[in-house]
Amino acid sequence: MKFVDEVEVVLASGHGGAGCVSFRREKYIPFGGPNGGDGGDGGRVVLVADDQLGTLLDFRHRKTMRAENGHRGQGADKTGRRGQDLRLRLPVGTLVFDAADGEVLADLVEPGAEVVLFPGGQGGRGNARFATSTNRAPRHAQPGMPGEERRLRLELKLMADVGLLGFPNAGKSTLISRISAARPKIADYPFTTLVPNLGVVSWGEERSYVVADIPGLIEGASEGAGLGIQFLRHVERTRLLLHLVDPSDERDPLDKYRVLRRELAAFDPDVAARPERVVLTKLDVTEVRERLPELEARFAAEGVEVWPISAITGEGLDRVRYETGQLVAMLRKEAAGE
Repeated sequence: MKFVDEVEVVLASGHGGAGCVSFRREKYIPFGGPNGGDGGDGGRVVLVADDQLGTLLDFRHRKTMRAENGHRGQGADKTGRRGQDLRLRLPVGTLVFDAADGEVLADLVEPGAEVVLFPGGQGGRGNARFATSTNRAPRHAQPGMPGEERRLRLELKLMADVGLLGFPNAGKSTLISRISAARPKIADYPFTTLVPNLGVVSWGEERSYVVADIPGLIEGASEGAGLGIQFLRHVERTRLLLHLVDPSDERDPLDKYRVLRRELAAFDPDVAARPERVVLTKLDVTEVRERLPELEARFAAEGVEVWPISAITGEGLDRVRYETGQLVAMLRKEAAGE
């Protein structure tokens, strides 16, 4: 399934139905009076947060969607039928913006939440509504009110507790495949991960958290280099950041971490201030294991806790799984004010 996290669409609520001009015409009732019914209200635009969806792909080719118009009123004081609502299911984490001015109209963060984005146009009143003691046979009714139409931008920000960040081939996809049931594409070339992947990690009895594997960042990602700027938005809702650093190549691991930090701070200082840990990968490589005490000391000098792992042998994975779970549980309590 193709991952789509940003689309533009035009949504419109239905117009109200016109009121009816009608008079009662029955045998033996020569002056029955007005009995035109009201028009029905137009259908609403309703957004529903669906936790079974993970992409905005359904809207890539549906550019304009409208709710049903309200039906006209009828004689015998019959109100026109209300227009059918336009109900759109969107992934949890979708933000809805006015495309013209960037105003946030809705933020779907709770599964099952429903937001009435636009009400339908009100139905017009029929001529029965205008009868008075001095105007017993009104011959006019109201037209229905128009619905609301706007061009919107839908932007999906994944709802995850933990964001995995790192340069290409740092081992993010391998890690998420080892600690969760997610099966992202894994290969030995840069930018293997082209879309974010979500995985649910179980770490205790009936306890779990969600991890997002963000496509690899490179220096300058916050300014549009590589794939980073396209997906950095997905770390905005995370509670904890895990920086995956591969010490097995020539580049200094501490320098890699500093670059990641700079890109995060340039993208959003609030995100850069989130709690974080550094995961040193590829502990199964002899050179990495030999350098581990030195690397731990260098990161500790900057106040950074390091979790060394080998996704190949499984060494250190239990620590990452459980200590991450404990941190997430603590951060959830803090967010809830407990």
